[in-house]
Amino acid sequence: MLAADPRASRGRRHAEDDRASRGPRDAFQRDRDRIIHSVPFRRLRHKTQVFVAPDGDHFRVRLTHSLEVAQIGRTMARALGLNEDLTEALCLAHDIGHPPFGHAGEDALQAAMADAGGFDHNAHTLRLLTRLETPYPRFDGLNLSWETLEGLAKHNGPVTGPLPWALAEANEGFDLALESWPGLEAQVAAIADDIAYDNHDIDDGLRAGLFTLAELLEVPLVAEAWAAVRARYPDEVEARLAPELVRELIGRMVNDVLGETERLAAGLSSIAQVRDAGRQLAGFSPAMAAQERLLKQFLHARMYDAAEVKAVRVEAQAILTRLFETYRADPGLLPEPWRPGTGDQVAVDRRIGDFIAGMTDRYAVRQYEALNGPTPIRERF
Repeated sequence: MLAADPRASRGRRHAEDDRASRGPRDAFQRDRDRIIHSVPFRRLRHKTQVFVAPDGDHFRVRLTHSLEVAQIGRTMARALGLNEDLTEALCLAHDIGHPPFGHAGEDALQAAMADAGGFDHNAHTLRLLTRLETPYPRFDGLNLSWETLEGLAKHNGPVTGPLPWALAEANEGFDLALESWPGLEAQVAAIADDIAYDNHDIDDGLRAGLFTLAELLEVPLVAEAWAAVRARYPDEVEARLAPELVRELIGRMVNDVLGETERLAAGLSSIAQVRDAGRQLAGFSPAMAAQERLLKQFLHARMYDAAEVKAVRVEAQAILTRLFETYRADPGLLPEPWRPGTGDQVAVDRRIGDFIAGMTDRYAVRQYEALNGPTPIRERF
């Protein structure tokens, strides 16, 4: 009753001829497949998750993070009786609007585009999927279903107040009911994102030597999980148990979300009631949420704000800032398909932002060096 039904979808912005459908797929399966086959999804393999152009082959990038989010999201959707295909589509696409260099790149574009409405990666996800990606002959965008676009627009919950310009543009003429909570599939995708990056950043942080296991065990949630792992494998060396610790933490978080969601959604009989509930229904219990906040605080202090990570982030921001300034001074330097056809500065700035946001980390470095000369970050590629 609370699962999204593709047969009851609110449809797509552009009507499509059902005779052109390929294979026995419903609306949400087609959405997922369109995302997987899109160019922006492929570019995620060379976009930063935490480490800029990671030196090792075993660290996460945006693509591997999105796949891991999808695995966790599907597991929870199946356990809760939700639509797995819609959940997977939302998980796979949730980061597709990220610019190069992760949040550092987003901050640089936000500052560079301040006079043009700024930049928001979540809003840019909608812009990519509804306008910029053009694999179909009769319309711009991937023409995804209303439910998929709604879930992506509300990845962080209802959107109130002034809308980011890119989100307002995507919402115009195809109202995504931004003021309400999304369906449970979108809520599950959002919490799966939190679970994935919390735990896989533990793995990457330990692998990179940014903190030790002993330091990590100062976090109560991790200490409890480690005690359970040690009880199961009392004679195993610590190095073999770090992956088991991550699995234990993921399992604890997933089980907590399942129990809390079932408790909060008990008695609801329709998706409309989910949207009108006025609160998040799929998420951590208050106790787990408090423990997860402590884990995030540790990761911010020891990983995201680590001196070596911040130093590269500063270099990355300088690259995008200078790239934007260079293209703004001479838009003719943009590749021909990207050159703005108007003298309006806001439109020009947004066009430049679109082009830069679509770059991978390494392509941004190559473009910078072609226009401005060497950068210290080159040695990482």
